[in-house]
Amino acid sequence: MNRTRIYFDNAATTPLLRGAREAMAPYLAEFFGNASSPYAVAREARMALDGARTEVAKIVGAHADEIAWTGGGTESDNWALLGVALANFAEKGHFIVSQIEHHAVWEPAQTTLRELGFDVDFARPDSEGIVHPDEIARLIRPDTRLVSLMSANNEVGTVQPLREVAKVCRENGVLFHVDATQSIGKTPLDVDFFEGQTLVGGADLMTLSAHKISGPKGVGALYIRRGTRTKALIRGGAQERGRRAGTENVAGIVGFAAASKWARQNLASHAAHLETLRNHLENGLHEVAGARIIAQNVPRAPHICAFILENQRAESVALRLDLAGIALGTGSACASGALEPSHVLAAMGFSPRDAKSALRVSFGAQNTIEEVDELLAVLGGRLGF
Repeated sequence: MNRTRIYFDNAATTPLLRGAREAMAPYLAEFFGNASSPYAVAREARMALDGARTEVAKIVGAHADEIAWTGGGTESDNWALLGVALANFAEKGHFIVSQIEHHAVWEPAQTTLRELGFDVDFARPDSEGIVHPDEIARLIRPDTRLVSLMSANNEVGTVQPLREVAKVCRENGVLFHVDATQSIGKTPLDVDFFEGQTLVGGADLMTLSAHKISGPKGVGALYIRRGTRTKALIRGGAQERGRRAGTENVAGIVGFAAASKWARQNLASHAAHLETLRNHLENGLHEVAGARIIAQNVPRAPHICAFILENQRAESVALRLDLAGIALGTGSACASGALEPSHVLAAMGFSPRDAKSALRVSFGAQNTIEEVDELLAVLGGRLGF
C-alpha cells in the first residue's frame, strides 16, 4: 500500500503536536469528568477548561471570558453569522460576505441567511484576491448587521486588509467577523487594530480552529467581544455561560491550548521557516514549464503557495503525486469532490480551465527544503508532467 512520505497539505490539517498529545492524555483517562459536575474529578476538568481558555485567548489578544469553545472552525463560522442573525431576527437587515470566503461562511450566507429573511451582498476581490475596504464601504447600508472577511484565504493565501476594513465597520456601527483559521500561528493577529497608538477598529467575532495549528481535530473557538449582540446556535444546556450547549471536549480543548501556546511562543521562527520553504518552492516553479504562481505580488500567509499547471487537470496531478508519496491539495479540502471550479478563483477572474488546473502547496513545521526539492523534481518531469 502506498504511504505518504511528504505531506504538503497543512492548510487542510496539520500533524498533531507531540506536546498537545501529551497534554491531552490525562483528560482521556484519569480526569474524565464532565466539567459541569460538582465533584473532584469534574473540578479537574473545569480547571483545565479555564486554563485553556486563558491560553487560547492570548494568541489573539482577547480576554478569557470572550472565548467560547466549539466543535471546530465550521461551527464557529456558522455561529458568527447565524448568531447575529438570530439576535436581529425581528428587525432583519443586511449582511456583507466576501466572494472568497471559506464554504463555512459562504454557504450559510448563500442559503440560511436568505431563508431567514436577511439580505446578503458578496464583496468582490481584485484579481489578486484582495477585498478592498472601498468595496466594503460601497456595500454598507444603514441596516447592515455584520461584515465577514477572512484574515488569509485558505486556497491562495492572500492576506486581507483587516485593519482598514475594521475601521470602515466601526465608523458605520457594523459588527465585523474575521475567520482567522489560516492565520493563527503563522501571522501576528489581534482582535484590536491600531494606527500607531490609536484604536481604529476590531473584530467583534473571530473564528479559531485547533487542527490548523497542530492541535486535535473537532475543536475550535469563537471569540465574542464583550457586549456583542448574538444568540446561541446550539441549545439544550447552560455550558459556555449559556452561549453553546453540550458537554465540552476537555481533552481536545487542552490539546488546542497546548498547540496555541507553542504557536504563540514560536510565531516568528515558525513563520520564517514557512516563508523560506514557500520562497524556495516558488523560485523552483519558475523553471517548471506551464507553472504560474497565483497572487505572488500581494501579501500572503507564509505557508500557502497556489499555482496553475497549464494543460493539466489538478486532480490528475494530485493523484500521480500521491502515487509518488507526495500529498498536496487542489483547493479547499472541504470542497473536495466538487464538480464546479473553485469559487475563489472564479471570483478572482480565473477561467474555469485555469481553475481546474490549480494546485495548492501548504507547509508545516515538519517540512524541509529537501522535500520541496523532491516535489520540484517530480513536477519538473520525472512523472511526465
